[in-house]
Order: sequence, then C-alpha cells, then structure tokens
Amino acid sequence: MKHEPGIFEQPDPDAIAAADARADADIAAGRVHSHEIVGEWLMTWGKPGRLPFKEWLAQRNG
Repeated sequence: MKHEPGIFEQPDPDAIAAADARADADIAAGRVHSHEIVGEWLMTWGKPGRLPFKEWLAQRNG
C-alpha cells in the first residue's frame, strides 16, 4: 500500500512565507524577548500562580 502524506506532511510554501514575513515584522518592530527572559518565564510553569507571559513580564518589570 502506498503511503499517502497527511495534512501536516504537505508543506505549504505560501503559509511558510507568510509566517516568515510576520516574524520579520515582529523583529523589526522590536516585539521580541531574549532567550533568558522566556526561559525564566518557562520556569514558572507548573507552579501556583503561573501567569500568561505578558502579565508575568509586566509584573516582573514592575
């Protein structure tokens, strides 16, 4: 039986290009955070009182 690729196995060049363009726009606009900051937030996962990233960042930056 021949393998038929699933929906997630079929690359969509237009979707990939659109995602890359959005990422480039975010970088150009400064909507990025360092690996260290994101890692610090990830360490709060599974702990009581965990906040969504934007709320955690606002609280962290006081």
